[in-house]
Amino acid sequence: MRVLLTSWGSRGDVEPLAALAVELQRLGAEAAVCVPPDEDFAALLERVGVPLVPLGPTVKSIVANPKPPTGEDAFRLAPALVAARFETLTAAAADGCDAVLATGLMPAGARDVAEKLGVPYVFACFHTLGIPSQHHRPGRRPGPPLSEGETDLRVLWKEDGERVNGLYAEALNRGRAAIGLPPVGNVREHVFGERPWLAADAVLCPSAGMTDLDLLQTGAWILPDGRPLPAELEAFLAAGEPPVYVGFGSMASYAPKDAARVAIEASRAHGRRVVVGSGWAGLGSVDDGGDCFVVGEVNQQALFRRVAAVVHHGGAGTTTTASRAGAPQVVVPLIADQPYWAARVAELGIGVAHDGPTPTVESLSAALGAVLRPEVRGSAAAVAGTIRTDGATVAAKLLFEPRAPCPPAPRRPACRAPRRTR
Repeated sequence: MRVLLTSWGSRGDVEPLAALAVELQRLGAEAAVCVPPDEDFAALLERVGVPLVPLGPTVKSIVANPKPPTGEDAFRLAPALVAARFETLTAAAADGCDAVLATGLMPAGARDVAEKLGVPYVFACFHTLGIPSQHHRPGRRPGPPLSEGETDLRVLWKEDGERVNGLYAEALNRGRAAIGLPPVGNVREHVFGERPWLAADAVLCPSAGMTDLDLLQTGAWILPDGRPLPAELEAFLAAGEPPVYVGFGSMASYAPKDAARVAIEASRAHGRRVVVGSGWAGLGSVDDGGDCFVVGEVNQQALFRRVAAVVHHGGAGTTTTASRAGAPQVVVPLIADQPYWAARVAELGIGVAHDGPTPTVESLSAALGAVLRPEVRGSAAAVAGTIRTDGATVAAKLLFEPRAPCPPAPRRPACRAPRRTR
């Protein structure tokens, strides 16, 4: 069996595919991961022995700029990615393909290649925020604003579908025509398919009744990390009380101004040392004080078990890692699904959601004061014990089942299981 896994997005969109690829390999399948050719992603996949097939431009080239991407940037990127998926996935499938799984930024084009090949297709997501629901409004998206004053969620989600079409429909249908397929009218519904998979923990992201679609929740796809921490970091951790960790991952152009200085001063106000994750924003120390240690890419699964609290942006991956580690969290949500994760952390009592994306020393100090209490640490430890770690295994096994979801396939009259051997 050979499976193509594809995504375009940050590390939080790529690492889960690495976890799934590892599980597929363990079951005897081949897995190729078609993702952006960022150095970080290449190193990650090389570490776990999974081949990377470059897809589109690097993510860092889009987001690691002085200013966040604009709507105009989105309208240039969307059709370019659609074209890249048709080209890249078709080429990657040249040696045979038994299934295609896509996630990340609206992966228009992936289902269409699977349809042409006549193989099963799965759309997977890491949260429910972009899926039509009678419980929440659509999120921000490039294109015309939602109708001002409209309260009917059905109307708003219809408008969201039109915005998706505005971004992707022309390029998608052009690509479909080139491979002999008819046009589609609703890109969002087409990409999602009949039954998307939700690769998120059921405690952190309950799905029952939250969307209009029948989701299949597998649990989070977690890549085990057995790497030791660097010796210098180990020495720093051993030299005093557990520090506060602060990092904003790939949120380069979105990271709060003076984030490192604010976090260091707020932590010092509580007598805490700090570990700063530099990330794509290039955060660093603000002085020569010995109470601050800067790290690059590191085993967060191990590190978060050793800290007093984690201050982060609220990405799905970081939230899950901190929650598994039992670390109290201060979530400073910046974009996309991050406000959801911030709210969920607060609801579970395992941390707090910072009010707004720009913390001050005073506001962050107050948030740290709230989460450094013993009762929050106790709640975080309790929730950590409930989070399942077998989501990638569940998903890998599902790809072997006879009723794996698939699109209409012109060369196969019915959906059937991927071949178990090539």
